[in-house]
Amino acid sequence: MNCLKSFQRCLLPLAAPYAGLMHLRAQGYAKNWLRSWRPPGPAISVGNISWGGSGKTPLCEWLLQWCLDRKLSPLLLTRGYKARPQSHPYSVRPDSPVRQAGDEPLMLFRATGAHILVDPNRIRAGQWGWKHLAPDLFILDDGFQHLGVQRDLDLVLLRPADLYQGWNRVLPSGTWREGAGALKRASAFFINADPRTFKNLHPVILRRLAALKKPIFSFHLQASGFLRVKDRIRRTQLPGTDCLLISGVANPQKIYTTAVQTLGKKPGAHLLFPDHHPYTPKDWQKIRDLAASRGGAPVLCTPKDSVKLEQFEADNLWTFDLELRFGPALLTDLDFPRWLEKRLSKIRI
Repeated sequence: MNCLKSFQRCLLPLAAPYAGLMHLRAQGYAKNWLRSWRPPGPAISVGNISWGGSGKTPLCEWLLQWCLDRKLSPLLLTRGYKARPQSHPYSVRPDSPVRQAGDEPLMLFRATGAHILVDPNRIRAGQWGWKHLAPDLFILDDGFQHLGVQRDLDLVLLRPADLYQGWNRVLPSGTWREGAGALKRASAFFINADPRTFKNLHPVILRRLAALKKPIFSFHLQASGFLRVKDRIRRTQLPGTDCLLISGVANPQKIYTTAVQTLGKKPGAHLLFPDHHPYTPKDWQKIRDLAASRGGAPVLCTPKDSVKLEQFEADNLWTFDLELRFGPALLTDLDFPRWLEKRLSKIRI
């Protein structure tokens, strides 16, 4: 850890020039020096200031379902990290191979059935989507830095770590993609924290963000039980007395905490893989052997991992039955759904 900190300090002189370049880039879009595209319908960006898991995908899923519940047709534009489609833009389908669609786009499609286009060129995807799908609303996944597509709302997610030791630690000395000045572009902030943690964070949240005078919402994922991946059977408890937890996500500690809360105890073991890991038969054999060595323990994974592991058609593979819940807010009297309704009522849909 000390070596890492020393290395980051060595890179610190490079952070200011990088932040400066990103600021000039943002100014270029703001002053129309750089080409951008205005979607014909309302557009909402869901993004963050730093690398790493902050909850963008669950919030995108909530927004998609929110639109569908109101008989609106949303379109999600996403890069699809590690997706390898044969052509762009790629429209995610029920039978899309995960290697083409990407794990998160495929997971979002299966959860909502909404239109999802995978393409690193958001302008190309948006224009194609408008022509062929005629959406009522555009949602930009991981869109805060993708300024080529203009948006009506910028929802910016922050992790608790971003407010403390990570604050304004710009690449390459930290994880921030832009300097703190970029946060002025936000329409609202979201802190991925349960109500108790959010309350404890109040002092640092207000110190960092109050001057921007934007609403600050909290949200967290809560598991109501488990789903068997093979057939989507629901259970409130897993079979057996032990459990093998596996995760290939950016924040495995958060998954571990969710597992403890849902199981009511610690999992028997936690097997870690890199974020967006493409599971192979060899990986599954390793997982299966470890589960067998623990008395045939059920295997518990994240929903993102489940779309890649379902190919093995295992009877003992389970995932979390998750629900996004909004908690308390700061600098606003409205909860997020009512705030969103109010803001979008001023935009033609």
